[in-house]
Amino acid sequence: MRSIELASRSGAALKRTFQAQQLRRVACSRPYSNSTSDGSPLPPVYERLYNKYSEVRRVLGAQRLTLAEKILYSHLNNPEESLLTGTNNGRDIRGKANLQLRPDRVNMQDASAQMALLQFMSCNLPQTAIPASIHCDHLIVGERGAEDDLAAGIKTNQEVFDFLESAAKKYGIDFWPPGAGIIHQTVLENYALPGMMMLGTDSHSPNAGGLTTITIGVGGADAVEALVGAPWELKAPKILGVRLTGKLSDWVSPKDLILNLAGLLTVRGGTGYIVEYFGPGVDTLSLTGMATACNMGAEIGATTSIFPFTEASSRYLGSTRREQASKDAELFQNFPGAGAAEDSFFKFKADDGAQYDEVIEIDLSKLEPHINGPFTPDLATPLSQFKKTVQEENWPEKLSAGLIGSCTNSSYEDMTRVESIVRAAEKAGLKPKADFYITPGSEQIRATLDRDGTLETFNQAGGILLSNACGPCIGQWKRHDGVEKGTPNAILTSYNRNFRGRNDGNPDTMNFLASPEIVTAMAYAGTTTFNPMTDSLTTPSGAEFRFPAPHGLEGPPAPFDQGEASLNVASQAPNPNIPIAISPTSERLALLEPFDAFPESDLTGLRVLVKVTGKCTTDTISAAGPWLKYKGHLPNISANTLNTAVNAETGEVNAAYDHLDGGARVTIPELGRRWKARGQPWLVVAEHNYGEGSAREHAALQPRYLGARVIVCKSFARIHETNLKKQGVVPLTFVDAADYDRVAAGDEVSTLGLYDMLRHGGRGEVSLRVVKREGGEVFDVPVRHQVSKEQAKFILAGSALNLLAKGAAV
Repeated sequence: MRSIELASRSGAALKRTFQAQQLRRVACSRPYSNSTSDGSPLPPVYERLYNKYSEVRRVLGAQRLTLAEKILYSHLNNPEESLLTGTNNGRDIRGKANLQLRPDRVNMQDASAQMALLQFMSCNLPQTAIPASIHCDHLIVGERGAEDDLAAGIKTNQEVFDFLESAAKKYGIDFWPPGAGIIHQTVLENYALPGMMMLGTDSHSPNAGGLTTITIGVGGADAVEALVGAPWELKAPKILGVRLTGKLSDWVSPKDLILNLAGLLTVRGGTGYIVEYFGPGVDTLSLTGMATACNMGAEIGATTSIFPFTEASSRYLGSTRREQASKDAELFQNFPGAGAAEDSFFKFKADDGAQYDEVIEIDLSKLEPHINGPFTPDLATPLSQFKKTVQEENWPEKLSAGLIGSCTNSSYEDMTRVESIVRAAEKAGLKPKADFYITPGSEQIRATLDRDGTLETFNQAGGILLSNACGPCIGQWKRHDGVEKGTPNAILTSYNRNFRGRNDGNPDTMNFLASPEIVTAMAYAGTTTFNPMTDSLTTPSGAEFRFPAPHGLEGPPAPFDQGEASLNVASQAPNPNIPIAISPTSERLALLEPFDAFPESDLTGLRVLVKVTGKCTTDTISAAGPWLKYKGHLPNISANTLNTAVNAETGEVNAAYDHLDGGARVTIPELGRRWKARGQPWLVVAEHNYGEGSAREHAALQPRYLGARVIVCKSFARIHETNLKKQGVVPLTFVDAADYDRVAAGDEVSTLGLYDMLRHGGRGEVSLRVVKREGGEVFDVPVRHQVSKEQAKFILAGSALNLLAKGAAV
């Protein structure tokens, strides 16, 4: 890795470009306050939105737009160019237009921020072009309790936190210290505003769509594009409308809405779509309930999800001390444009007559609680059928732990609903039979629940309060209940994702997703076959106890308590004199070497490193948990590459065979390292939805670092496909999925037409020529690509970062 001194080399051209843009450091560079900046008719964030929206209406005329389209298109760098190029004069935008967008801000969690900042540093700019924030939430291990875990996490990760804080001070980025809260909850409380567009380096960033923002999860290279002031590209999504009617019944929560939708659509059903909720049922939901549904839109592959602005949105802004933001949103919606046409007003809802590509109708009154899992978030089972399913599938009937909270379900409403049934159980003399963990989403939530007595209720019940951090949800969980790796067991969580081995590193732990109140009731029963709506528990006195229907408060009676002052955000102007804290001998952080450019020809002599079968998520490609400590050190973290992938030809986990050296059996990352040392480029063959899950840039960086040039599969998850292109890896899909069966590990592969396609800005056909390792048979496999003009430039340069660096050297 380069020494730190080399990172300070001048990038004069890029600096000049950056300065010429006059730095779009706009409203919300800090948490929203109760005063406008200059007394103008509209605050800056809405003045810009109004002006861009006027351009969009000029370009598209009276064309009816959904809410998502109004906000998204009003953030275009050049509306006319993006909306009219290759779209039949604006009639076929969805799925065809390449949108060049200008987000309002970027939010980064500590694990992904490390690599994003290392890439940003290579651009040699004095500050970020748009507001940004860093949230230290991923590196705290849940083990003994909030206070001890936070202290241990800070001690273990001090080097990384120092690096992040020094970068924040140098570049003028908001810094939320460890313990301040989970990124999505903190963003919802402080930065999200109706009509904004944000990028977040985490797949669950769409959480803020509950407050009518367009918020998209991205990899670090995408974030860097926005941070340096370059337009960020997105293929115009299709729009999936979800029309809500009715009202949720007592035991049903907004979590059940999205659990049900995941079952309907599967983990791939939302790919290429924005999910937009509408209909009379929307007005019956709380703001945080809407955020829960948007958060888990990531589990169906959606680009993002969004709700209209409602009275509940306004109430939430008030409870989070942002009354002025609510007034500004109302002012903006009623601000007259040129002329008297209805389209001159920007309403935070779809236009009358707007068309959706698909519409799903959900009657909230008919929903029942759902439990999803195990091992995938789309395996949805109604609560009434769950006992039968557990017994039929031979899943564990004993519940080993119930875990509530997280970025998905730690709202005041969630926790007070849980509190209501805990109080009833306590009054009957009952205690949870399974371990019971509570994770507040933010210091603001924790402090308010503490002030209002909810945490004391949980404490009296024997609950274990964890730190305001991700913890067990992302694999940062050190269990002390005797459940060893390899032991089948069941847990229930109110989290959003439940891939195999994700929570505790045990591939035999079955995580079932449910609402916090269902998780809690079943923790009291200690069994997965308990139905709190119909079943009873026996109290110590021998009486029969039935849980009452949960009830809670949408928000606190008084505004949220802001909590410990030491956990508040540090906001500061950029200071170029701040040194970046990286030790040259660090095992946790390392500066980046540029990847090699694409050769001036098609690729030849590639070898198939491994052929993967089944679900291959970003957890599979780059596991989290203990590996999070190496997020800022690419050589070290690459030792986990594909280490839980299943070899399609042998059924083994993390097994590959070096067919260039006698067929020796090694691990997949070890074979990658061997071939990297030999200069042998390679590719991976995989099945559907490759890269599903987190917006984990390392799942693209690591294979690229080890020598991958191509990934060919049946289909990709959206974020991962983009991440691969940003790192110079070419993602290709089989035209005929049956060709997956024809290619094997060790086969030699060359590309046909790939170089010409890249040189022509993504135009042209591509195929693969395969030479079988055994027998020498030669055949061609047609493949598809989704490479845009800008992405072709990234790949030819070797990576998106290389392209920026090349511009800096001019």
